[in-house]
Amino acid sequence: MPDMSASVSLAVTHLVPLAKEVDQNKVTPGVLGFIVFAVMALAVWGLMKSMSKHMNKVDFKEAPDAEAEQKADSAAQRG
Repeated sequence: MPDMSASVSLAVTHLVPLAKEVDQNKVTPGVLGFIVFAVMALAVWGLMKSMSKHMNKVDFKEAPDAEAEQKADSAAQRG
């Protein structure tokens, strides 16, 4: 186990100077950030296209409810 902590501390000491070279006032997502954003944009586009197809299949006209009409007729006949 002591070898592992020594190697970790050695790796950290090598990475710290690399982190200090980065401009503290500039933050960039890099290529990985662009790829992730592009994949998410394509996924949203595909989902919206699919949702549009499914929404076009929906018939918004309601069929008359026979059971509700019967209850209304029987209530009208009682009253």
